[in-house]
This record gives sequence, C-alpha cells and structure tokens, in this order.
Amino acid sequence: MSVSLFLAWLVHLYTALGAVVAFFTVLYIEQELFQEAFWLMSLAVVIDATDGTLARAVRVKELIPWFDGDRLEDVIDYANYVIVPCFFLFRANLLPPQDASWLAALPLIASAYGFCRKEAKTADHFFLGFPSYWNIVAFYLYTLQTPRWINAFSVIILSILVFVPIRYVYPSRSPVYRGLTNSLGVLWAISVLLVIYLLPEPPPHLVFASLLFPAYYTVLSFWVETQRLFS
Repeated sequence: MSVSLFLAWLVHLYTALGAVVAFFTVLYIEQELFQEAFWLMSLAVVIDATDGTLARAVRVKELIPWFDGDRLEDVIDYANYVIVPCFFLFRANLLPPQDASWLAALPLIASAYGFCRKEAKTADHFFLGFPSYWNIVAFYLYTLQTPRWINAFSVIILSILVFVPIRYVYPSRSPVYRGLTNSLGVLWAISVLLVIYLLPEPPPHLVFASLLFPAYYTVLSFWVETQRLFS
C-alpha cells in the first residue's frame, strides 16, 4: 500500500471516529454527565469541520473512488447532530414530560428527510432547509434554561423548517462572506467552549453574547436567500 493510499484511509478512519464519539456521548447523557457530553459534542464538530479539508488534501476521492466518504459523513452527522442531541433533549428533561417522547422524535423524522434530499447541500454550497443543527439547539435550550413550552415550540418550528427549501449558509464553503463568517465562527466556538467549561452555572451574559453568531448566521442566510429570490 502506498503512503498516499494509507493517508486516504486514515482520513476515512478519522471521519468514522465520529461514530465512536456519538456512542460515548450517549453514555454520558444517560448518566446525566451533561458537561462531559457537551465536550464530546464539541469534539464531533471539530472532526466534522476538519475531515473534508483533510480529504481534499490527500485526494481521497481520487485514490479510493469506490468508497463513498460523503455517505459515511452523512451517517456520522445524523448520529451526532440529530440522534445524540434529541436524546439529550429527552434525557435532560428539556421538553414537557407528557409530550417529550414525540417531540424528541420529531427532529429524527424531519432530519431523516433532510439528509436524504438530493440537494441537501446545493451545488453552489448552501444547505437546503434547516441544516439539522440540533446539537446547537440542545446546547442553548439547556444553558439558557428556557421554559419547556418554548423548547417544544422551538423543536416544532425548526423541524418544519427542515422541509422549507430556504438555503442556509455552509460556513466553511460559503461563496459569500466566508472569511468573516469563519472568523466569527472561531470566536463563537471559543465562547461556547468557555460556557461548557463553566457549566453548570455559566454567566448569563456570556451565554447571551455567544448567541450573536447564530443570530448573524441566521440573518446572513435569510439575506442571501432574499437576494437570490428577488434578483
């Protein structure tokens, strides 16, 4: 086996480690070790954010054309961004008790559709429909300690938005404001890690400050979509 081929397989292994991270995150959630679970959720994001760059650097698709790395990534992403946070919403008692089961299951169905849509990621590098950021949803519903009825409403609305063909910015490959978005994203990631470190009682001002980037991301996505629709 050549060095190049070995490195290509290492990248696939690196991506597949996301499944292991998901498994141990579920174990932590089951034990109500929520801070530890958030650390592993963050690790899953790091793997997801870096494996594509590594794959392109070592020419994975060229060296192993018969192995579908995109399908592997979708499997891992569904586990880490949908199944794990939905279990977190249920186990951390963030949903109304009488409706917790079906509310936690709702994103599972919605995102199963979203992931299987052929243009879930468009040719010009946007996500089509709400891009299943359920890990972020779970993080903020937990750290903000919002009322359960608000949490339920949020889950329902965001699940519906998976089916609405609005395009959302793909931060690492966005054709617009990529540099600014990624720079702000790094600052946001640092603030989120600091909030996790300070759990279970992070300063409210820090949590609210970290919301600035999701707000920017949402406004940017809707602005870009508006420009496309009316241009």
